[in-house]
Amino acid sequence: MVPLVRRRRKFPIRVEDIMSSPPITAGPMTPIEEVAKIMYENKIGSVLIVGSDGKLEGIVTERDTLFAAANDKVGKRLPVYMIMSENPITATPGTPLMEAIRKMREANIRHLPVVDEGGKPIGIISLRDVIDAVLMLLDIFA
Repeated sequence: MVPLVRRRRKFPIRVEDIMSSPPITAGPMTPIEEVAKIMYENKIGSVLIVGSDGKLEGIVTERDTLFAAANDKVGKRLPVYMIMSENPITATPGTPLMEAIRKMREANIRHLPVVDEGGKPIGIISLRDVIDAVLMLLDIFA
């Protein structure tokens, strides 16, 4: 009897395969309330903050807007740079999906900006995108 040998299959899934593009962005001087409205209207959990050169400067998430509301920073037209996370962890389009997921897990983040070689945002991966990809793969193998 020949022993059953299972080969490990590798699926070269990259960040670009599941990222949402184009990303929703705002400038650092945009009022916190406007960024919250952008998230609500677009049904998204984060907005990427870009400078005048188009490069990624930060990210504002639902958690950041909750922080702003809880700390009396809403309703004062304060600029979003006051609550954004600066220099966020990023990925490139060619980053393997497993590496991106590890980055998200290790940093305990739910949104991972995807930038080009010049540091300009071209997409974003959310935890929802990861779950959708996993569900698709499970469906294929089920």
